[in-house]
Amino acid sequence: MTLADAQGRVDAWVSQFEEGYFDPLTNLARLAEEVGELAREVNHRFGQKTKKPGEPEGDLGMELADILFVLVCMANREHIDLGAEFDRMMQKVETRDRDRWTRKGQARGRAGG
Repeated sequence: MTLADAQGRVDAWVSQFEEGYFDPLTNLARLAEEVGELAREVNHRFGQKTKKPGEPEGDLGMELADILFVLVCMANREHIDLGAEFDRMMQKVETRDRDRWTRKGQARGRAGG
């Protein structure tokens, strides 16, 4: 699925309802909530905070998808083409950071890394 497909699918779903998209501040609060849920799951899996006895295993993939859903809602509400913006962002990092890290199979050639 492309980002355009995801944006279209979310828009088709949200457009069924009179309420439509949440306002920007509500979406930002939703995004913070979803990122918090991802942080909790990552901490349980890889950090020092263990799950409580009997607490079910979380779903890392679903937590990431929840974040993506909210991001798509935010983009759709503001008429932002996420595919185009992602391409623009990748161009920025591919240019700015092209020599920032050691490429696989190459020894680090500059001092101070």
